[in-house]
Amino acid sequence: MHRCAFVQRVGRRHCAHTSRIYGAGLENAVAGLKRFRVLEERDINRETFVESWPEAGLMVADSPYDPAPSIRIVDGRVVELDGRAEEDFDTLDVYIARHGIDLAVAPEAMALDSLTIAHMLADINIPRAVVLRLATGCTPAKLVDIMRHMNVLEMMNGLAKMRVRRIPANQAHVTNRRENPALLAADAAEAALRGFAELETTVGVARAAPFNALAILVGAQTGRGGVMTQCAVEESLGLRIAMKGLTTYAETLSVYGTEQAFVDGDDSPWSKAFLASAYASRGVKVRFTSGTGSEALMGSAEQRSMLYLEARCLCVTRGAGSQGVQNGSISCIALPESLPGGVRAVLAENLMASMLGLEVASGNDALASHSAIRKSAKLMLQFIPGTDFIFSGYSAVPRKDNMFGGGNFDADDLDDYAVLQRDMQIDGGTRSITEDEAEAIRRRGAQAIQAVYAELGFPAIADDEVEAAVQAHSSDDMPVRDIVPDLVAADAFLAGERSMVDVVAALARRGFADVAEHVLTMGRQRIAADYLQPAAIFGRDFVVQSAINQPNDYTGPGTGYRVEGARWHEMAHIHQAKSPRDFIVDRLGSPIESLAGYGNAKRGGSTEVVVAIGPAFGRIITKTIGGLDHEEVLKAVLTGIAEEGLIGRVVRIWRSSDCAEIGHVGAKLSGSGVSIGIQSRGTSIIHRVDLARLNNLELFSQSPSMTLDTYRAMGRNAARYAAGKMTTPVPVSVDNWARLRLIVKTALLHRRESEEIRDLPPEALRFDWEPEV
Repeated sequence: MHRCAFVQRVGRRHCAHTSRIYGAGLENAVAGLKRFRVLEERDINRETFVESWPEAGLMVADSPYDPAPSIRIVDGRVVELDGRAEEDFDTLDVYIARHGIDLAVAPEAMALDSLTIAHMLADINIPRAVVLRLATGCTPAKLVDIMRHMNVLEMMNGLAKMRVRRIPANQAHVTNRRENPALLAADAAEAALRGFAELETTVGVARAAPFNALAILVGAQTGRGGVMTQCAVEESLGLRIAMKGLTTYAETLSVYGTEQAFVDGDDSPWSKAFLASAYASRGVKVRFTSGTGSEALMGSAEQRSMLYLEARCLCVTRGAGSQGVQNGSISCIALPESLPGGVRAVLAENLMASMLGLEVASGNDALASHSAIRKSAKLMLQFIPGTDFIFSGYSAVPRKDNMFGGGNFDADDLDDYAVLQRDMQIDGGTRSITEDEAEAIRRRGAQAIQAVYAELGFPAIADDEVEAAVQAHSSDDMPVRDIVPDLVAADAFLAGERSMVDVVAALARRGFADVAEHVLTMGRQRIAADYLQPAAIFGRDFVVQSAINQPNDYTGPGTGYRVEGARWHEMAHIHQAKSPRDFIVDRLGSPIESLAGYGNAKRGGSTEVVVAIGPAFGRIITKTIGGLDHEEVLKAVLTGIAEEGLIGRVVRIWRSSDCAEIGHVGAKLSGSGVSIGIQSRGTSIIHRVDLARLNNLELFSQSPSMTLDTYRAMGRNAARYAAGKMTTPVPVSVDNWARLRLIVKTALLHRRESEEIRDLPPEALRFDWEPEV
């Protein structure tokens, strides 16, 4: 062959081979790394993440366009505020300068280095009152500059100290897509029984507002007297409903950080202050609503950072005389979360509000993330330090029924939330209830609103509606109700003379005297107006808890509110918790009749494998953790040994409950030097006499996954080891969730077996059974 031809042929083969290799590589390159394809399917990658854009207001903090802190006061008048001269003030600057800053404190506070105030916030030795006084003299830019020096941990520590009320609480959302009054009342009753201090509803159809407010009022007072309620609707309508006595607080008074955003809402700081006064004059508690991101969403951010604009909102809120604020980005939360540092900024706005002495309902209401990890991590920033209301609307209904745009946590998460409280010994403002308790209170709540409708001549609520509301998971489970007659009746109620007093009378006449008394007491409380105090809620027997009579007194370890006594007992005893003794009852039983002792065990012959069992095996504990009868386990093991032509001898080891020790002692007694050790819970080992106690031939630690076939194969392998044969280890399935699921039962079974340890020599046992081999 010509050399060139040879080279050409080899070259062609090489090229073809190489192209196949490279082709495979290209295919893999297109497919990419499998781990990244899996990551792409994770919930977190359904989110939107963007880079900061300060010119559009898409920057949570430290925008290059944020002003530096400054104030200049001449003859008691602010002539410069955060770098802007008085002649250039917009309406917010004017309002903040006149009403939002304590001018007597401002020179001192503004002269202090921001880092110094940040240290004071984080320092448990500096009392809350000292920081509060200084904060009221800070401009919006100064508040933001203080936050700039603090990390998340320091902010959480500051929030624990600056919270207004001593005891944290929680608020719930109660809505449904069908505006069904029976379901609203049932859900409100359950939410109240679960410990929520406030309930908020809203509407899909504005005209439904009076009856939705009525339903949650009646339901809430059925569940627990003293739960405050509100209906989030257009402000003038909300005020009319409040004047009817159907609501006791309002938080839909929205404020914004730029003048244009106020103009777009046909509003001003002065109109908000007037509206707040109108509510308060009728005995209705008020908190404003603000939050990072709203101005950017409205296209009116003026190149400022979200946190700076929120600081302006908070100064307006304080100046308007509102006792509190709902902030934490609220319905805009997905916007700051799309940006770097967004969750930190939300915590910062909560902290700034508490620094100004405002009650804080700290968000966590709107759906914040697809990722369970991310939304839980965000919650911890308010849950751990505690805020006045950790949620400004925990969805006490399924997410699909939440008319506020979906809940970040909803009815399906209630057990998880109760466990978080129990895990950390943190009061998250709720309590666990049993199914029977829930059913009873839901039925009574639905029947109470049914009675009101019947007594006042509203469209009837049928018995099947009541029963459906009791059993329902969501409004999908409710019969279709004609909403038009309800809307007509709601219009007439709102326009007429009827009020909460008529509701009280209707309840009393229909046999709901306790609910009537609770509703009437809420009316009396509006006249007394004690709950208009900062951060006020009602405890048991309508006793007001507020910043006045229960101020936050946290100054470090051993101070402030501690979860203890009756409250800790309530939190610890969730409905899923069982007595430890109940966990292993189904694994205990009467001794195996065919298994009996006949003296001390001796070393045996070379053709045997000792089956060494624990002290409780087959006599106290009679089933493995996986539910296999001990008698059947012995049969399976002995059958496997017999299949290899050897004899199995059963011995009880009294002096230890340890699996390795049981197997090791058995190996010393075995004529072949090979044994099988079995704990009562089913964990097993194949041991040999020449091995160290903690060594083994095979270990079967996954006892929950073991079957009778596994034990039979174990017997065969032990016999093969005894006969000196080449042996393939028994394959064992691994369940990584078993430890999580069964660790309590494992510990209790081992404890029970250990209780049977005796200072006795190994006992020879006769098992009255022969393998069919």
